[in-house]
Amino acid sequence: MLHIVMDTAGDLPVEWLEEYQIHTIPINIQFGDKTYLQGVDISNVEFYRMAKESGTIPKTSQPTPTQFINLYNRIASIGDVILSIHVTGKLSGTLHSAQIAARELAAQYNVIPFDSNSGTVAMGYMCREARLLDRAGSTINDIINHLDSIRKSIRIVLTLDSMEFARMSGRVKTLQAVLASILNIKPIIDLKEGILDVTDRVRTRKKSITCLIDYMVNVFGKLPVNVGVLHAQDPEAGKILMSLVKQSLNCKEIVFSELSIGIAANLGPGTIGIVAYPYVEGK
Repeated sequence: MLHIVMDTAGDLPVEWLEEYQIHTIPINIQFGDKTYLQGVDISNVEFYRMAKESGTIPKTSQPTPTQFINLYNRIASIGDVILSIHVTGKLSGTLHSAQIAARELAAQYNVIPFDSNSGTVAMGYMCREARLLDRAGSTINDIINHLDSIRKSIRIVLTLDSMEFARMSGRVKTLQAVLASILNIKPIIDLKEGILDVTDRVRTRKKSITCLIDYMVNVFGKLPVNVGVLHAQDPEAGKILMSLVKQSLNCKEIVFSELSIGIAANLGPGTIGIVAYPYVEGK
């Protein structure tokens, strides 16, 4: 039996959890000396409220190997395969924790930690595609090969309303982050090969949204794509972006999601973005 696990730096429609039998392991959110489990004892609304009231940027940390071991033991039986899909290992230690747990449990299960080289809806789509292939009778090697093709072709582009969270978290190149903060402009951030980088800087929210659309059109043109539209506490901007995406891209499927607080903690409220990768017939 194949079990599919995703950490909560990934996003997906809530109904996919049951429909595609996807298990999640929460990212740890730290406020001062207290640790919360994302989606378990802290909601997105509570997260932003606490950040605003405290005036501090919360820290995130990966699940521990012990947390992974406990989850794997809870969901699997001896001899099962566990495909564990995680946020890029270049920005988080989550994958490393899963790898430690996999080695610890090697005599019981075939645990396969998979680096998404990405995050957010990209991971949700990977989990769904893995389950669909599993139900179609594909081998685990075929599934991994397909996920690798998605990993190589997926594009994620974001724009931030403010660089304060990113500058303090250190997730974006420091000099560019400070410059963007001083100029009070809207940075365009590309998540490519697991690295966040500022690729452009514009002065208005409207222009930044146009840049997101132009980026994806330049990459995919009229190719059919699966798409995710993201927002962090800015659903109105997200809806505007969603409408433009539908007009500009050849969307086979499109999902609208609030950005995981595991990622939003590093990028800040007001972040919006697009995830897209080529749709393959029959996959």
